[in-house]
Amino acid sequence: MAALSACAGSGGSPTPASSGTTLITFALDWTPNTNHTGLYVAINKGYFAAAGLDVQVLPYSQSSTDTLINSGAADFGISFQNTATFAAAAGVANTSVMSVLQHDATAIGVLASRKDITSPKDLDGKTFGTAGPSATFPTEAADAIRNAGGTGNFSRVTLGTSAYEALYAGKVDFTSAFKTWEGTDATLRGTPMKFFNLHDYGVPDQYSVIIEGNREWITGHPDVTRKFVQALQKGYQYAAAEPDAAAKILIDANPGIFADDQLVYKSQEELSASYLKDADGQVGTQTADQWKQLADFLYKAALLADESGKPLSKPLDTTALFTNEYLAGK
Repeated sequence: MAALSACAGSGGSPTPASSGTTLITFALDWTPNTNHTGLYVAINKGYFAAAGLDVQVLPYSQSSTDTLINSGAADFGISFQNTATFAAAAGVANTSVMSVLQHDATAIGVLASRKDITSPKDLDGKTFGTAGPSATFPTEAADAIRNAGGTGNFSRVTLGTSAYEALYAGKVDFTSAFKTWEGTDATLRGTPMKFFNLHDYGVPDQYSVIIEGNREWITGHPDVTRKFVQALQKGYQYAAAEPDAAAKILIDANPGIFADDQLVYKSQEELSASYLKDADGQVGTQTADQWKQLADFLYKAALLADESGKPLSKPLDTTALFTNEYLAGK
């Protein structure tokens, strides 16, 4: 791994695997879940192998994937448009080579049984239970509440993973929930949520999940990057077209990880129906507008800071933060 890190960080040659294929290391953002299904499909179906690649999935760690990729500890990995934007402002030189989710799957979640909450404006004065510190969601939620006619004032408590249990028990009024995972899980538990999508209330939409690589490494190895991206894209395209078969591949590749296989199947079906594909039915595509709009929103909210922690003095240039160049058909 030390040799790989030095190669990747310096823009050197890709590391050859023992089989004669090219080794690619891939960092996960969390334990395996349906945001990662296309990766496991590409491994299982032999898409990477057919491209001459040996893709090794690194164990999840507490380090951010943005940092791991930027340092060369991983060649590619899972990130998010908002965290990638924060990292870029602080000097991280990564590039998103494809999107996984076309839209923001994180929404304001409240219990479906709350008849007194029918709009974000009804959250004024209520309690937000959060699983952990977030630089963006409280600002986004407050903006959505104001755009819905409220003041945007609410209290906040950090509860870790028990935030969802607190919501189910009625101890907090709303939370940030990934609709295709926590939302699906809540329904299976018998405590369904209803959601207010932030982009329905004036907050820019975003690519919830993206695939990032080190910019220098990508530029130095366009052929390997293209092979990797297109094989991975094929995996996610399969997951979009065959959600049940793809879900089974994810489950079989990670025995003992999932407490409820039904959650995996239901989540994958929701992703296939509403999140993985663009308007033309393709996976992986990104637009300049979506990257710029989110960065401008974060800049105006004074949330973006440089590597010294000083707020940016001008909007972030997002043109190098993503590319469609390596996708099939581009």
